[in-house]
Amino acid sequence: MKRFNRRHALKLISLTGGVAATVLAVMPAQAADTKITVGALRFTSHSASFVAMERGYFKQEGLDVTFKFFQAAQPMAVAVASKDVDYAVTAISGGLISLAEKGAAKVIGGALQEEAGIDGQKILVSDAAFKAGVTSPAKLNGKIWAVTQAGSSFHYMGSVIAAKENAKLSFKPLQKVGPIIGALKTGQVDAWSIVPHIAKPLSKSGKVHIIGNVADYLPNYQVTVVFTSADNAANKRDTTKAFLRAFSKGAADFNAALVDKTKGDAAAEEMVKLVHKYVYVDRPYEKAARSIRNGAMRISENAALNTASVKNQLDWFKKEKLVKSSITFDTLVDGSYVEQK
Repeated sequence: MKRFNRRHALKLISLTGGVAATVLAVMPAQAADTKITVGALRFTSHSASFVAMERGYFKQEGLDVTFKFFQAAQPMAVAVASKDVDYAVTAISGGLISLAEKGAAKVIGGALQEEAGIDGQKILVSDAAFKAGVTSPAKLNGKIWAVTQAGSSFHYMGSVIAAKENAKLSFKPLQKVGPIIGALKTGQVDAWSIVPHIAKPLSKSGKVHIIGNVADYLPNYQVTVVFTSADNAANKRDTTKAFLRAFSKGAADFNAALVDKTKGDAAAEEMVKLVHKYVYVDRPYEKAARSIRNGAMRISENAALNTASVKNQLDWFKKEKLVKSSITFDTLVDGSYVEQK
């Protein structure tokens, strides 16, 4: 298998246009102190990893975890391929698919998902666009949609929404979420889609407006996935299973406290305080708490993967010629770790 360093992985991203057995079977924990680095964004949607850290689930599995934080999906894929990061959670991107095709990365499970009845990702427009009449997704024709990079999940969502509304969009890459927010507030871009814990506070500013829900266009969308290097997936199975078990426990706690709300008010408050250690760390708790609660979307139980959604995403990347047409689902996914549904 070809060894990848960061330079190789970045070169591949450039060349591509920027673009089941359950893990919860009872098994002995890893030998103590297996050091791993986990890639994450400071989003509520990454809370399964944060809970696993704070409640000792990684430690129970013999894993000594360090987090490395990113501001976009594709740099995280590069980091996994070059082994700067061992495991990560983020959206499927063209870069991740191309790295999988080169034998450098594998999707091993599911994470954030859209689910009927649970508030999900929002479609946003700038105040200028809203005042110009873009009050629903049906009126997006001719507008500028913000993305981090070509072949990102934002590109995928915008393209699907536009196709279903028979609209034509232009896509503006701005690399990171922060610059996108700034551009949307100032009217440099017209539209974007993002998770609710970011979308709802933005809409309260008056500079941005919510005009729809992503789930109306992408029901049951597998928003993010768990992935690792192909080497870890093939040759470090015990460590990979241990990571997924701890991650799944964290997801279960998060879902019970803030999504299903079956654990009561005290448990919900405790969970929000835990998440605040990693999300909105620059805000006082009183200001961050509401956004964290509002942003609670389902994280897949037992890291189960919605294969239909992943296949739909892969088909779109191939149709748009952002990845090679020869890439298959099995090229991208190692289906031996979690339930596929």
